[in-house]
Amino acid sequence: MVEGVAKTEAVKLTEVWQTTWETPYIMRLALSAGIGGLLFGYNTGVISGALLYIKEDFADVDQKTWLQEIIVSMTAAGAIVGAAIGGWYNDKFGRRISVLIADVLFILGAMVMVAAHAPWVIILGRLLVGFGVGMASMTSPLYISEMSPARIRGALVSTNGLLITGGQFLSYLINLAFVHTPGTWRWMLGVSAIPAIIQFCLMLSLPESPRWLFRNDRKAESRDILERIYPAEKVEAEIAALKESVLAETADEDIIGHSYSAKLRGALKNPVVRHGLAAGVTVQVAQQFVGINTVMYYSPTILQFAGYASNKTAMALALITSGLNAVGSVVSMMFVDRYGRRKLMIISMFGIISCLISLAVVFNEASNQAPKIDTWDSRKFATNATCPAFAPFTASHAPPSNWNCMKCLRSDCGFCSNSAEEYGPGACVVMSGDMKALCHSKGRTYFKDGCPSKVGYLAIVFLGLYIIVYAPGMGTVPWIVNSEIYPLRYRGLAGGIAAVSNWTSNLIVSETFLTLTQAVGSSGTFLLFAGSSTIGLFFIWLFVPETKGLQFEEVGKLLEGGFRPSLLRPATKPSEVEMP
Repeated sequence: MVEGVAKTEAVKLTEVWQTTWETPYIMRLALSAGIGGLLFGYNTGVISGALLYIKEDFADVDQKTWLQEIIVSMTAAGAIVGAAIGGWYNDKFGRRISVLIADVLFILGAMVMVAAHAPWVIILGRLLVGFGVGMASMTSPLYISEMSPARIRGALVSTNGLLITGGQFLSYLINLAFVHTPGTWRWMLGVSAIPAIIQFCLMLSLPESPRWLFRNDRKAESRDILERIYPAEKVEAEIAALKESVLAETADEDIIGHSYSAKLRGALKNPVVRHGLAAGVTVQVAQQFVGINTVMYYSPTILQFAGYASNKTAMALALITSGLNAVGSVVSMMFVDRYGRRKLMIISMFGIISCLISLAVVFNEASNQAPKIDTWDSRKFATNATCPAFAPFTASHAPPSNWNCMKCLRSDCGFCSNSAEEYGPGACVVMSGDMKALCHSKGRTYFKDGCPSKVGYLAIVFLGLYIIVYAPGMGTVPWIVNSEIYPLRYRGLAGGIAAVSNWTSNLIVSETFLTLTQAVGSSGTFLLFAGSSTIGLFFIWLFVPETKGLQFEEVGKLLEGGFRPSLLRPATKPSEVEMP
């Protein structure tokens, strides 16, 4: 801690419930704004199941990995733009208006996807939804943060994280609900319009952030809202702190200028903003490069890599990981104001790295244990159906020993399991819808994304553990940190920069995941994520301070001189030790 910033006591969850019970208006604000998190989670999670059925309707999507990656990652691409514009828009027009615009984008995007007749229309709809996700991802936690008393701010901002994971869980439930309904993926993608309409209606009756109002010389409105949030004896102190903050920022603005470019230059010259961005961007980039959204976007596909061939089975098993993610967000609400942001993230990162290494081992073992190719079965299964890459070996009856199911799949062919024993030798055949149907008609299972494996269940176990250690720390805390470490004048701008860094990292990870798995395999891909997570852990330790329970003004004092972890601080001289 720096001098002048007092240490805070641990905040118990009972205090959160007591405060919101006494002032239910606070929870109403948090939940209404948090629907933006629900939409964020739903629209990023729903594509994992919808993609399986989009591939069935559009042959181009099924045959082209890059097209699948574009459909999945286009929301992240749109979110980059939405977050960048949202940062400016938040400061210029307010948090509430930004939420309303995000809702309109969600509704438009859903309508476009429902009516899509070609892959490019789906991509357009995903882009529109992405604009909304980008604005919501930085506006919802910011609005909740500025509406919350400092001591329970972390827990209330965590409601946004809870609703993000709840939205992802809901998307998996909706996916399962529509698997046998005509139009499958259209229903899955279109349902997202409903919560957007609900939030739009709710936000029309809610006020603007009191901090934004005070900053824009609407002090009477600001006081009225603060009186509904804080006990009467604390309102004056809150207004005094706001006044001091705004006076300092106004003086800074008179020197720097009022244009956006001038404001950006001023932000980068401000030591509090610079040190805040070092911390905020670090946690946002680290959150993505642990590989979380490969799990959220491609969870059913990953489970198919592990040998679960059925779309419905893979989606049902993926529901476990999304459910654990939601549970982890509740854990975050319980502990983030008690044990702190920094500690939760560091513990979370250690768990993430361990799970990623374990997943790499599991997928490597699954690949090594893949069933062998039956030469006779591959030749006789159907006329001209033998995998072209394997066909030369069938004539000599001497296929190389390394030809197994995994080698077959990497040759762009399919593996039709032996009807008597799924884990035994099977046929390596051409990849096509007709061949899949023929394989199923003979009571066999057709694999094209992953091979049957006796250790496949371990992939579910470690994916579950990965989510359990991710959600309470790296899942929710980065958004909490970014909602509270920037000065009021630069909060929208700096929050937008951090959100752009998050979505840019998200885009890189989601756009390259399938390509990486083809190039280095599932095992190598998870090992790469373990390496990037280790780098992220180091930078979190180096740049991110503890901000639990601090007023916004105290956070500014903490960051003004720059944060250094205790191991890098100079030793305290005996004369500098405070006397009791």
